[in-house]
Amino acid sequence: MKPAIMALSGGMDSSSLLLRLLNDGYDVTALSFDYGQKHKIELQRANELIAYLGEQGYIVRHQTVDLRTATALFDSDLLESGNDVPEGHYEEENMRATVVPNRNAMFASLLYGTALSQANRHDTNAAVVLGVHSGDHAIYPDCRPEFYRALEHAFSIGNWGSDRVVFLLPYLEMNKTTILLDALSSCERLGLDFDEIMSRTMTSYAPDSDGRSHGKTGSDVERVLAFHAIGRVDPIEYQSPWEDVLSYALETERAYRDAEYKERLTELQYHVTRESGTERAFSGIYWDEQRKGTYTCICCSTLLFTSSMKFDSGCGWPSFHSEHVEANIKRIPDHTHGMMRTELRCNTCDAHLGHVFDDGPKAYGGERYCINSASLDFHEHEEDAP
Repeated sequence: MKPAIMALSGGMDSSSLLLRLLNDGYDVTALSFDYGQKHKIELQRANELIAYLGEQGYIVRHQTVDLRTATALFDSDLLESGNDVPEGHYEEENMRATVVPNRNAMFASLLYGTALSQANRHDTNAAVVLGVHSGDHAIYPDCRPEFYRALEHAFSIGNWGSDRVVFLLPYLEMNKTTILLDALSSCERLGLDFDEIMSRTMTSYAPDSDGRSHGKTGSDVERVLAFHAIGRVDPIEYQSPWEDVLSYALETERAYRDAEYKERLTELQYHVTRESGTERAFSGIYWDEQRKGTYTCICCSTLLFTSSMKFDSGCGWPSFHSEHVEANIKRIPDHTHGMMRTELRCNTCDAHLGHVFDDGPKAYGGERYCINSASLDFHEHEEDAP
């Protein structure tokens, strides 16, 4: 018996986590929390998911905990007593209005108490498993790893038998897209229909009275972009057609990232990466770089090249004969300036990198990646990344 106690909000992340735990063979107890949230329909979706899993042969103990009296005096736009939930990007400052003070501390305390009780009752170890992920860290301070390390330490010194309980945060370094991919993998292994599972989830902070997702709140935008990233249509119902919801999410993401790039990048870096510009030959800082290390995208930090792939072509720009296996650089036909070339763009953030030509070292396939220094960030290491 491997007991796992988790918080099941009824959202995409926690539902994906539940699938992962079932796939890993845990005996799962799921707690849902009614804390006066506007999107209380998520609790209904959680019940629907538990019932559906039971029909498929996967039994999960599930209980909804009423915390409304405990949060009655709390201030948050996510609560029924708050203002309208803000629209826009999920990392914008106005999303802080959706923070519920100490929410995850309350949840974690109840989960820990349940885990400790089960560990004592069954004379075994137990895990408190939470679905917090990297996309939450910027806005929600109680989703940061240091918060949970501090909580685990406090709980361990405040309880007898705490050596039997551990915190597990398997999604800590993931984002919505990789969480969805994890759910897809779990569904395949468990023999479950991914769309049936996800149709029984709710991520929107402002659903309408019919239970349809809003489509324009930060949580909506993040979810829509994740489904788009894995090439699937979200099976839940939105207040507008999927094409309109997706268009809004893509434009919201583009505008937010563009503003962030303008603020963070130099004028040349922005011109090269976001406006497909080109730096002058022999002017870039890395064209003759000899140190060992790795080269990442200046915009999103995706690993693109290592120093072992770099060679001196004499062209005046950094030249590489290969790309890193994780880079997956996009190739796009480029007919500008009266030429026929192949443009290279970052697959993660669509930053313009440079072009690829067929005059590289034959021993490595004969290609030359001609890259702008302004699109790269160099990290010195004793050895290349694997």
